[in-house]
Amino acid sequence: MIIARAVVASKNIDKVAEIESVLSELGLVGEIVRDAEWEDVVEDGGTLEENALLKARAVMSTTGLAAIADDTGLEVEALEGAPGVHTARFSGPDATYESNVAALLDAMHGVSNRGATFRTVVVLCEPDGTEVVVEGSLVGHIAEAARGSNGFGYDPIFEVDGVTVAQMSSAQKAAISHRALAIRALAAALQSR
Repeated sequence: MIIARAVVASKNIDKVAEIESVLSELGLVGEIVRDAEWEDVVEDGGTLEENALLKARAVMSTTGLAAIADDTGLEVEALEGAPGVHTARFSGPDATYESNVAALLDAMHGVSNRGATFRTVVVLCEPDGTEVVVEGSLVGHIAEAARGSNGFGYDPIFEVDGVTVAQMSSAQKAAISHRALAIRALAAALQSR
């Protein structure tokens, strides 16, 4: 099933580009509407799924279009699953990619268990009331220091098989990333309807 028209319910241009790339590759959306506008959505849910649902429902309601939203959490074993739902604001309310990376490296200083999982929940809300919730995850480790210049967010310190995500090409990242896997799961869920 192809969604005729949809909007990616995010104002993070890096996330939007990544999601649109996978949607286009899969031919999942006939037209991705890029000029839709909506008020910022307060993400005060206690889980990734709750936050993704908040965004998708609000944007669908405002625009009248099918809305695809995601929420992503970095779950670090040594930090008992933190930053989790607070991943985007780990270093505080004015967090930047760089400040979040620095805060996480600081929190992990001297820690030997560096296992971590990136988990993305993707939600599709359609005007007819249909809601589809899927997820994707990527298991890796927190590197000792930032490496690489590709990607965004925690990519410079999230390591898979000895390489940070920021050291991967866009195609390599799209093949394994938590967000791309979640979008593929959405495609599979829609095809099975």
